[in-house]
Parts: sequence; C-alpha cells; structure tokens
Amino acid sequence: MLLTTRSDTGIYQRRESVVRSYCRGFDAVLSTGQGSLVRDVEGREYLDFLAGAGALNYGHNDSDLKAALLDYVAGDGIAHGLDLYTEAKGAFLDTFCELILDPRGMDHRVQFTGPTGTNAVEAALKLARKVTGRTNVIAFTNGFHGVSAGALAATGNSVHRIAPMIPLPGVSRLPFDAYHGNLDTAELLAAMLADPASGIDPPAAILLETVQGEGGLNVASPAWLRRVAELAREHGALLIVDDIQAGCGRTGTFFSFEAAGIVPDLVVLSKSLSGFGLPMSVLLVRPQWDQWQPGQHNGTFRGNGHAFVTARAALVKFWSDDTLTDAVARRSALVSRLLEDLAGQLPGAQVKGRGMMQGINVGPAVAAEVTRGCARNGLIIEAAGPRDEVIKVLAPLTTSDSQLEQGLRILADATLTVSRGTRPAGPG
Repeated sequence: MLLTTRSDTGIYQRRESVVRSYCRGFDAVLSTGQGSLVRDVEGREYLDFLAGAGALNYGHNDSDLKAALLDYVAGDGIAHGLDLYTEAKGAFLDTFCELILDPRGMDHRVQFTGPTGTNAVEAALKLARKVTGRTNVIAFTNGFHGVSAGALAATGNSVHRIAPMIPLPGVSRLPFDAYHGNLDTAELLAAMLADPASGIDPPAAILLETVQGEGGLNVASPAWLRRVAELAREHGALLIVDDIQAGCGRTGTFFSFEAAGIVPDLVVLSKSLSGFGLPMSVLLVRPQWDQWQPGQHNGTFRGNGHAFVTARAALVKFWSDDTLTDAVARRSALVSRLLEDLAGQLPGAQVKGRGMMQGINVGPAVAAEVTRGCARNGLIIEAAGPRDEVIKVLAPLTTSDSQLEQGLRILADATLTVSRGTRPAGPG
C-alpha cells in the first residue's frame, strides 16, 4: 500500500535506520518532480536547491532524458550488463569522447566502476598505489571523498571518520588552499615533500576537490591548483581530481579544473553524470596509468544500461554547444549578486564557492534554523562545512532566473528573520 499523507512518515521512524539525515530537516513525503520543482503527497510545491546533493544538475525528469530512457526500456534494452559490450555503453563512450574528452585534448580511458562516487574514489586510490608502488596519499583538510574505508581515510570530517574506532591508514593530510590566512599551503606542501625528515612518505597520489562541496565551499585558486599539479609531477605522484560534485557543469565548465589549465592523471565523476539521478560513476585514467589486470577492480552494478542512455542524452542535449555554459555563467552571476546583497546585511557573513556551487557562511546555529525556515516556506536547501555553517545553493543548472530569484528571496527572508532573533513564519 502506497503512502499518501504526511502522517505516514511513521513508517520511516519505525523501520528506517536512524542513520538517515536529510529527512531530519525536511520531513515532507515527496511524490513528483519536474525541473527545479518537487511536490509532496499533499500537493505542495517546493523549489529544490538541494538537487540530490548535486546529482540533478539538469533538474528532475528532464523530458528528453526521460523519453530516451522510456524508449530504451520499451525496446527491451539491456538494463544490466556487468562489463559486457552493450549498445548503450558504446553509444555513451562515443558521445562522451566526441563532446567532452576530445575537445579538451584528454586522451583518458574510461573505467566504469561501481555505481557510487566513493567506489570510483576507491578505484583511483587503488590504481595510484598499484602503478607507483607507494602507499601514502596526500589529501587535504575539509575534503570529502566518500565513506567507504579507503575513501574515508581521505575524508576530513570527524563525524564520518568515527575516529578512533576505525583505523584509517595511508593518508597524510595537509591544509587546503587559503586554510589559514596568508599561509601559502602549496609551498608548505612543497617544503614537506622536499624534506626527508618531514614525516611525509613519498605519495602515490595527491587527491583534491577544486571546490570542496561538503567541506564548506572552499575554493582552490587556479595558481594553487597549478602548483599542486607541478608538485605531483615533480615527486612522481598521480594527481587525482574528485569532480563528483563540482563536475558536470556545476562550476561553469564540464570539469571544474578547466579554468586552471591542468589535466589530472585521474578524474573521478559521478552524481550528475547520468543526468537523471541514476547511479553511475567513472574513473578517467590517462593511458599510461591504465595498468589493471582484468577484473582487478570490479563491481556487479558497473554496467547500468539505463544510466548510459540518460547520460548520453544529457551530453547531446546540454554539451553539444555553449548554450548551457552561457546560461550557467549568467545564473552564477545572479546567485553571486543576490548572496552578496544578503551578506551585506549580516555582519560577519561570507559568500563562498563559485559557479552554481555557491553559498553563504552564517554560522552553525543560524544555518540550522534558516534551512528549517526555508523548508516551511517552500525551499529545500542544505548546510555544509565542518560545523554545517554554510548554507549551500545547489539549484539545478537549468533553474530559471525567476526561480533562482524566488528561492534566494526565501533564503534571504529566512536568514534575516533568524538573525533578528525571530522564528521564520510559514505553514507547518
């Protein structure tokens, strides 16, 4: 029997694990979604500025992606293919190379990993260690790379690490760009790698996000990224860019590292790669590092035919020309302007991030109340950062200007209300 009312949330309280998190701040039972809008079972609409934590860059149920998927299912297309050759996988590879890799001069091979981003990170770490014969990986403060053991070792947040109960070896952590005032953290990394007494073993890889999503929208500068890439080459380490949340156009270009002019050895993609919220992850590997033995990293669900179909449809629709890129640039400027206007009314507030991956640091106590107030007033939005102090705007890239303005107005009203010491008004 299907749930039909909000009162039916009792089933989740009784039978779903307490590990659930997003629903604790937003307990409506969602039913349908289209574009940047979702509806609950009572018919109420919400603007979705969470967008599957970045897994829905093109919004909910894009009509062209949906049509491609329905046609494929109706034609009995292969739904599950392990790593067998399938028509859907071949079509995705052809299109991905033609529209994404070749125009950027990237000769990377495409490894289909398990369906989660963290599995692709695990593959990247395993491969880097295999080809270099080294164990140590350099990761950075506030980084988030997943919660399986290898990726978790490179994740900074203590809540996820459950330290000290879970041993998480093999990672040396150094400060991310602009971690503390004017400290040049790239040169600190250079000094430590050059010092045989620093305690930093020669690394197999340097793993980073160009914009730290869960870490609080910390942005690495192009100069910092170029210096880190140079250090990786100098010390024989593979440069791994985790583009799980920042990729697929979220920062304005398909890959978040394009503006820095670097080409990583390994690139991790997931979240919005399928374009439809279907599980799909890949690891892009420069050919000289593609040194796996057959089946050495595998997974039952690495051949998701439905995801291949929607991923290809998304590439054709959104990456055949510059229409989306131009729209993201315009919408990013709109988000920046409206967030800066809000920050100007809040002493100590700070706008963070870049592209359509921006937010505002208002402090943990304020942020928690603001996200609840937004939910009451029709906006789904989350907080990020080590103390959940940054309200993060992850609206779909296809969100209209008017919807962006409406959602950011709800955010501003809730933030200013909370900062003035009164609870945001609204139904519920």
